[in-house]
Amino acid sequence: MKNDICLKKVFETIYVKYIEDLLRFLYFKTKSFDETEDLAQESFIKLWNNCNKVTKDKAKYYLFTVANRLFLDAVKHKKVIKKNQQQNNLQDKNYETPEFLMIEEEFFKKIQSAFKQMTEKQREVFELSRFEKKKYREIAEILNISVKTVEQRMKGALQTVRKYISDQY
Repeated sequence: MKNDICLKKVFETIYVKYIEDLLRFLYFKTKSFDETEDLAQESFIKLWNNCNKVTKDKAKYYLFTVANRLFLDAVKHKKVIKKNQQQNNLQDKNYETPEFLMIEEEFFKKIQSAFKQMTEKQREVFELSRFEKKKYREIAEILNISVKTVEQRMKGALQTVRKYISDQY
C-alpha cells in the first residue's frame, strides 16, 4: 500500500507544517539565506523521493536528519576546498615529490569511492561514529535501531573502506 506521504495533499501539508521550523534550524547553522533555502529544498526533495520509506509520524525527524546531514556534508566540502586552497598557496614551499602527491591523490579518490559504495545506512553510521565521535549506543538511540545493528553497519562500512584501500596498496 502506498504511504500517504506520497499523496500530493499530504506532502503539501507536511511541507507547510515543517518548512518554517526547518528554515530556522538551517539558518541557525548556516547563517546564509541562500544556503538555508537550498538545503531545505533538497531535504524536501529527498523526503519526496523516499516517500514510500518514511511514515507520516517520522517525516519531521527524517527532514531534520537529512537537513543536518546535508549541512554537515556542505561544511566538510567547504573545509576540503579551504584546505586545498591553502595547500595550493603553500605549494611553492612544498617539498613532497610529484610521485608522493600522485599517490596521495589516488588514495583520496579510493576513499571517496569507498564512501560511494557504502549503503546510505552504513555511511550514516560511519559518519556519526567517525566524524561526530558518537558512541554506538548514542548512534543506536539517534537512529532508533539496536546497538547490534549499528555494529553490523559499521562492520560493513569498514570492510568497504578496507577493500578500496587494499585494492590500491
